[in-house]
Amino acid sequence: MADRPADHTASSGRPGPADRPVPTDRSGPAGAVDQQALDEVVRFTSELIRIDTSNAGDGACRERPAAEYVAERLAGAGLEPTLLERTRGRTNVVARIAGTDPGADALLVHGHLDVVPAEPADWSVHPFSGEVRDGVVWGRGAIDMKNMDAMVLAVARRWARAGVRPRRDIVLAFTADEEASADDGSGFLADHHPDLFAGCTEGVSESGAFTFHGGGGMRLYPIAAGERGTAWLKLTAQGQAGHGSKVNHANAVSRLAAAVARIGEHTWPVRLTPTVRAALHELAALHDIDVDVTAPGFDVDALLSKLGPCAKLVEPTVRNSANPTMLEAGYKINVIPGSAVAYVDGRVVPGGEAEFRTTMDALTGPEVTWDYHHGEVALQAPLDSPTYAAMRAAVERFDPQGHVVPYCMSGGTDAKQFSRLGIAGYGFSPLKLPEGFDYQALFHGVDERVPVEALHFGVRVLDHFLRRA
Repeated sequence: MADRPADHTASSGRPGPADRPVPTDRSGPAGAVDQQALDEVVRFTSELIRIDTSNAGDGACRERPAAEYVAERLAGAGLEPTLLERTRGRTNVVARIAGTDPGADALLVHGHLDVVPAEPADWSVHPFSGEVRDGVVWGRGAIDMKNMDAMVLAVARRWARAGVRPRRDIVLAFTADEEASADDGSGFLADHHPDLFAGCTEGVSESGAFTFHGGGGMRLYPIAAGERGTAWLKLTAQGQAGHGSKVNHANAVSRLAAAVARIGEHTWPVRLTPTVRAALHELAALHDIDVDVTAPGFDVDALLSKLGPCAKLVEPTVRNSANPTMLEAGYKINVIPGSAVAYVDGRVVPGGEAEFRTTMDALTGPEVTWDYHHGEVALQAPLDSPTYAAMRAAVERFDPQGHVVPYCMSGGTDAKQFSRLGIAGYGFSPLKLPEGFDYQALFHGVDERVPVEALHFGVRVLDHFLRRA
């Protein structure tokens, strides 16, 4: 059938041209988002949420039903999506929209299909209901990040109806396994199917261009141009096993606990990257604070104390960090185990890798060893690029009173894996959110939801940006 997507399980394949040529975009109604696109973004978000793609990191997740849903809608827009798997059921979708300028670099637009697990008993609505109530779409993935997946689908289908083509090739990638190692998702695609991303020099994805209310009516739209690196660690303490009633100076649990306490109490030194300095400069200016963020002796904590709610945008990224998260030891209360294990979620600012390793050696000490459970690079993307300027212009077109500011993500995205292909990654999934709506708290949180009007704003901004990027 014409709308059936190509399926490549652990094999290469490149999306071909659309079945019918798409005329070039013109000024006028063809360039505007229509009501069908606004309706579809809400419906697609809701329906994707209903497809449970919970990823607990144990390999049991199956993204294929969501991938097939996406592929069908892309095929309905005249595209030829390719489905690819490293592991059965862990499915990715890639498609290419041909641009009007064959000499232009291509742009990658990517979103993941998996979500973190949710416990229904903790929620006001069932996390996989996709319920639309009082102008809000509820469910796991409403923010992270089936909303963005739905926006991309709605825009692609609008372009097909209106005969729109972007200036540069747009490569669409919907990935598996982002919420764990990405080994079955973007890592697999980057390592085994780089041809699908030929010509891509930049990419956009989650966690940027959302409304951040800075107090006093100030609306900020932080666009991510950096990510801290991932350093998930496994700590192991060895000791002397024995009876719980006996003196034991080689207790593995005590050794591990001491190391974990040192890590948890450590204050990391300030390490400001160009992206973070730019964010601090713009936020200070918006608060009428005269400060030189490049001056020797600049006190970042003093500035943060004056930025009110806006400090939360920057505070997690001025330093490396390491938070103990899991402990494993023993099997009986009166038995001292011979070993004990802990896990630490470390995050590293760009350029801070060597310092992180040296510090962890010192904090764990001679009686505890550590190694990477999972590690990924830190990222920085240029703020003076035409693409960043186009993102800023698109947001300001639809919210002229908003202020776009750069920022660095405290966590990470699939941009880390795609960076192996030389693709600079930005966080850009636009949403206009009402005051009091805590966007960042809903990532992996209870009662995740997104306003319908925010989705409509996102489609308009994304459409405008992608046609002009």
